[in-house]
Amino acid sequence: MTVPLLAGAAFFSAAALRICDAMLPRLASDFGVTPGAAGQVIIWFAVAYGLVQLLFGPMGDRYGKARLVRLALAGCAVASLASALAPDFQVLVWTRVAWGIAAAGVIPLAMAWIGDAVPYDQRQATLARLLTGTISGMMAGQLAGGLFSESAAGWRGAFFSLSVGYSAVALLLMMRARQAHASIAAPTGAASQVPMAQQLLAVLRVPWARVVLLAVLTEGFFLLGPLSYLPTYLHIHHNLPLSTASALAALNAVGGLAYAFTASHIVARFGERRMVLAGGWLMGCGFLAWWISVLPWLAGPIALVVGFGTFLYHNTLQTHATQMVPAARGTSVALFASFLFTGQALGVTATGYVVDHFGFTPILLSAAVALPVVGWGFARALRRRSTGD
Repeated sequence: MTVPLLAGAAFFSAAALRICDAMLPRLASDFGVTPGAAGQVIIWFAVAYGLVQLLFGPMGDRYGKARLVRLALAGCAVASLASALAPDFQVLVWTRVAWGIAAAGVIPLAMAWIGDAVPYDQRQATLARLLTGTISGMMAGQLAGGLFSESAAGWRGAFFSLSVGYSAVALLLMMRARQAHASIAAPTGAASQVPMAQQLLAVLRVPWARVVLLAVLTEGFFLLGPLSYLPTYLHIHHNLPLSTASALAALNAVGGLAYAFTASHIVARFGERRMVLAGGWLMGCGFLAWWISVLPWLAGPIALVVGFGTFLYHNTLQTHATQMVPAARGTSVALFASFLFTGQALGVTATGYVVDHFGFTPILLSAAVALPVVGWGFARALRRRSTGD
């Protein structure tokens, strides 16, 4: 029962990450700002989410993961409600910052618990189960963002709905507090007694940890940054309604679900190196296909392929993140998430600037080139690690 509940928490946390993607034109119109400026609601959420991981990870190792997950969900419920009630754009940005801070305590600490509880040879498949909640949330968030953008309820209705969802999951976890505490929360190892700064430094001193962190930082920049503007690109380039554009973009998450349901077979058949190499090529070719495609409906199948490639690559990174420093697993996974969302924040910032000044072509082509290189680089690092070079 624990993993399904955590998957539910991950669902709403992930929805918050993608809910604003298709809302940027609506937010720009409602508040009189450019789409690039409207991207601040994504940028600052990601910045807060990434930076606060540096606190949540060590605190999870020290005080227990279940307690922090429950508190984080309650904080998300309050912050999303505050976002729904925001009277102007600046207040909305600040409430999104608070929301990002609270959301930082959900998915990474759930991943860290799985790292504590599941042997390495079974961990990637188990993480894929948690991933179904995360991916479903990303898909639902992106789709709901488009639907709410074209409805009378607008972005306020979307944020209020997420507040209700957070509250429901938090209540369920509180009802199972004793069981959840027994299975999730117990701090493990000596790391729980080590000062937070020393725990962070202990992870950063490990060479392989630095490789994994650099790989996820570049993924955040070249993948998540451009993907945040995909519904806007489809809306402008193909003149699609926002609801349709967001639905096509949301098929990215369906590709991720296809990976999650087949993960155990894929890992056994192909192995990590071939997975990340193929993932990089699928992501890069997808961005190239979005650029050259003249048929709007092709955006959906392309998104499916990109989503499948994304999680071939990303799930492998996640698995290594849980094993970078086992004695400080919460800290390790928190740093991993921090680097991912720092990369996303930088990527969204760069994408917004380029889109406002130069259009979408440079963004799509840079991702098409960079992502295969990133996949090749991590596959090469895995080979060198396995051979001891």
